[in-house]
Amino acid sequence: MTSFALYRRLGGVVFLDDDRDYLEMLAEVMPPDWHLRLSVRPVACIALLQQECQRDEADLWSQQEIIRRWREGAGLIAQILQYWRDDGTARLALMRVCVLDYAMPAMSGLQVLGALTDWPGARILLTGRADEQLAVSAFNRGLIQQFIPKQTPDIGRHLSSVIQRQRHQADPRHQQIWRATLSREQSALLGEPLIAQALEQFALSQGWIEHVVIGAPFGVLGLNAQGGVSWLQLEPADKLPELAEMAESQGWDAAILQDIRDGKKLANLELQLALSGLHPPEARPAWCITGATAPLYAALFPVPEEWCPGAAHSYARFIASCGGRTLHD
Repeated sequence: MTSFALYRRLGGVVFLDDDRDYLEMLAEVMPPDWHLRLSVRPVACIALLQQECQRDEADLWSQQEIIRRWREGAGLIAQILQYWRDDGTARLALMRVCVLDYAMPAMSGLQVLGALTDWPGARILLTGRADEQLAVSAFNRGLIQQFIPKQTPDIGRHLSSVIQRQRHQADPRHQQIWRATLSREQSALLGEPLIAQALEQFALSQGWIEHVVIGAPFGVLGLNAQGGVSWLQLEPADKLPELAEMAESQGWDAAILQDIRDGKKLANLELQLALSGLHPPEARPAWCITGATAPLYAALFPVPEEWCPGAAHSYARFIASCGGRTLHD
């Protein structure tokens, strides 16, 4: 069943090939906003990714701690925002995809992958004509996600498309962590193909480099490349009267209350409560995402700047600080 990813974030791509000219050609045609690392030495590449396993485990632990504290009564929204501010861009620098040549003189691509059994990223093997049967076997055994012949026409464009699909895949470990915050009904809504597709398109339109779906309150926190955060509030149709009652208890006028009941507007009462009530709640226009069993209403709210990572700790600043795409021996 297709479902909207509960947690997704960008990550880096490491290229390993003993052909320096080929590496430099690939680097030139990859999108400029990708974090790349180019390596000509298998041993150095293995060391890099093995070290990242420890950092990745520490990041998973940080997310699990958020859930533990939530179960003890701490709010999710404030914790996630604190996690983003404290981490800066360290988690975004972790490699998500490894693209490596099969035929290298010191060590074959499959030998490299054999040393990376604990590394959780996606693996793409570049092959020559003589290597394709070995690559098919590796794919069937689950050692790689895909293989691409080096002779593929317009390989730069084709490879970037394949990598992008892998970068966009959600990590199953993250899905398991954040599913704990959702009710069965919320999970079912996110699993409806029309709703999942609409949310995917919306996340892309917002330029989110990272997002987290939570169930208490129900919605999506999205982080953009400039360090800004927005809250996509989600309300099932049967929850609109409850939201209107909450707004009425705050003294909102009758016209806005009726708009909330009709699904024309949503109020960010729970968001502002999660952010210590430092800003007054507001109502914003809502739209309906029609599912197969029930409609889901959504409205987008900006998160105040003081709660966001900001430009100084943004992905855009991180990419700019990486400088040119140089080879690592």
